[in-house]
Amino acid sequence: MHLISRAGRSRWSLLASALFALLAVSRAHAAEAIDLPPFGPAEIAVLWVVLVFALMAVGFGLWLRAWTLKQSPGNERMQEVGRAIQDGAYAYLKRQAKTMIWFVLLITIGLWLLYTPVYKDKPILAVGVAIAFFMGVGASYFAGVVGMDMAVKGNMRTANQALTTFKGALETAFRAGAVSGMATVGLGLLGAIIIFLLFKQDAMKVLVGFGFGGSLAALFMRVGGGIYTKAADVGADLVGK
Repeated sequence: MHLISRAGRSRWSLLASALFALLAVSRAHAAEAIDLPPFGPAEIAVLWVVLVFALMAVGFGLWLRAWTLKQSPGNERMQEVGRAIQDGAYAYLKRQAKTMIWFVLLITIGLWLLYTPVYKDKPILAVGVAIAFFMGVGASYFAGVVGMDMAVKGNMRTANQALTTFKGALETAFRAGAVSGMATVGLGLLGAIIIFLLFKQDAMKVLVGFGFGGSLAALFMRVGGGIYTKAADVGADLVGK
């Protein structure tokens, strides 16, 4: 466990260093962001069409989730194992959220302070970058939570379907996994389109915050998930011995 703790501290230190480096690079290249030409009626119409498709992706993901949850979760033994896995997964997500929120708030304020002197003529852009960053983190983390939730619930239903039909098991597994894909695509596209509709030709300057936030949340989940998985492996080995 001591080795795991040291590995965890090392990973978080590396992550913090990478974040500050990314902030510095982001500010250095902020002035070089692409200025788009003014949007006409055709461009605005395309944005609204894309917004509809983003909402359709989210809606389709909700339908797939509802369909998956209608399937039988299996016998009592399957549900018991599934609940144990679900409790462990939710405990990890709650602990990660409590740890990550302070980093997210700190970087949100840092982005606002860093971009304020860059966009002196349009201070709303600095606020937009900070808010877009927070939106990106929320969208990415929510997509990850949805994916983990459906992975646990889909596992039970897929295992139960496999007892009777492989076709049903494949269909259940595919649709449960597609929920995460629809959430990732739908929320990402939805956030980007909202930024374009609000900021129009300045959207590229704000979009960098949204992309940074989404990448940060994914990085947090990747690093934290690796530590959690290693701890679970060591715990299983100790129980086995």
